[in-house]
Amino acid sequence: MSIQNPLRLLNLAGKSLLTNEALAISTLEYLPIELFPPLFMEAFWGRHRKILTALVQAWPFVRLPLGGLMQTPHLGTLQAVLDGLDVLLTQKDRPRKFKLRVLDLRNTGQDFWRMWSGSSVHMSSSSSMAPMAEDGSRIEKRLAVFEVFTELHLKERTMNEFLTYLLNWVEQRDPFIHLCCKKLKIVSFPMDNIMNVLSMVQLDCIQELHVNCTWHLSTLAMIAPLLGQMSNVQKLFVSYIHLPDPEEWNEQHIVKITSQFLRLHHLQDLHLESPFYLEGCLDQMLRCLMKPLDNLSITHCLLTDSDLTHLSQSPNISQLKSLNLSGVTMTYSSPELLPALLEKVSATLQELYLEQSGIRDSHLEAILPALSHCFQLTSFSLRGNLLSMPIMKKMLRHTSELPSLSRELYPVLQESFSSQGILQPGRLAQCRTELLEFAQVHIHCIGDAVQPSHPLMPSSALNMHQGLFQ
Repeated sequence: MSIQNPLRLLNLAGKSLLTNEALAISTLEYLPIELFPPLFMEAFWGRHRKILTALVQAWPFVRLPLGGLMQTPHLGTLQAVLDGLDVLLTQKDRPRKFKLRVLDLRNTGQDFWRMWSGSSVHMSSSSSMAPMAEDGSRIEKRLAVFEVFTELHLKERTMNEFLTYLLNWVEQRDPFIHLCCKKLKIVSFPMDNIMNVLSMVQLDCIQELHVNCTWHLSTLAMIAPLLGQMSNVQKLFVSYIHLPDPEEWNEQHIVKITSQFLRLHHLQDLHLESPFYLEGCLDQMLRCLMKPLDNLSITHCLLTDSDLTHLSQSPNISQLKSLNLSGVTMTYSSPELLPALLEKVSATLQELYLEQSGIRDSHLEAILPALSHCFQLTSFSLRGNLLSMPIMKKMLRHTSELPSLSRELYPVLQESFSSQGILQPGRLAQCRTELLEFAQVHIHCIGDAVQPSHPLMPSSALNMHQGLFQ
């Protein structure tokens, strides 16, 4: 017998039950738990709202991963499921098999449904029946409270009807419902609506926060205390915050923002795009970091020598795996600052991006000794800088000794331009050929002399060929 036969029989049983809606609802309490997922899927695809509502009331698992069935949010299905939860919330005597505590509206749980539909390898009865594990950060929450998990992407002037209905439902049933969101994105959303939504979300659930809004600094400062309540945030992305007019500048705004980092004990990835408000006061933020970062990105802004000095001296960047300073102009920085920073992170750094940073030959030559010590480096980009053929050849001699480097992105060399600064296609092709030939010969020589069978040497030249002159 095929291992999928039992699953197909369950699907047939579910379809048979749906032909008699009243019978299906009346027998739910006595059905084997193996029949619930296939029956739910059949009711979902057939839009049998009454049966969906009844299935929720008798659901024998801890979690209902509804989002895994919805390619796009469907209001009717949501209403049917929430109607079932309403009954459970008001019932004193719940069904004997009742276990449901989590409604998951995220795009997850496909494996759960796939297993029961018969399109994946059948799991053992014991593992398939086990309640889905709760999130560690929520394990101490009262089990009597229902949790609704969703991902929020606030990007329209007004909320869509799906989100509006969900938020109204949650608001009316507070405190019996906890709205949990692990990933929150805010893009050009009215401030009143943002404050209203966040007032209903369990802020300590949020693990990833994206803020991409054309706010003034005072607006960011106003919302900063809410950031401090997101104590489990691991990834933070903030973009395009506008500086106020000089007469509106208030240093207290910076203090109010940076002080919230004292409460983010789990922050690992920090990405700040165009953070002009940190110019000259980056140290205030660095002092408030509570643990070493894995990834740091500060891009498209101005940093003073003092900022770069504090950055290289901060104990919380010593374990960086990725550093992105693209768009941070290095032209006017003291030549020793960037090498000192690279030395600090050389033991762990895997990705380094210095695109469009005004790096010239002298700057690149200064960092080559430190770059040579980044033995974990896998990706390196210098796109958008003006460099010459001699310094590029010198750099390739250094990077060819980095055993893990497999992705290198370099700019169009200055020899490819005319004296008027116009790109010459013929010169570009000639520079490309010359540099690739140099790289391949030099890399093969290093490989033959040091480690003849090193698998990364040929592929490094190939990857460079794919990413060169961008």
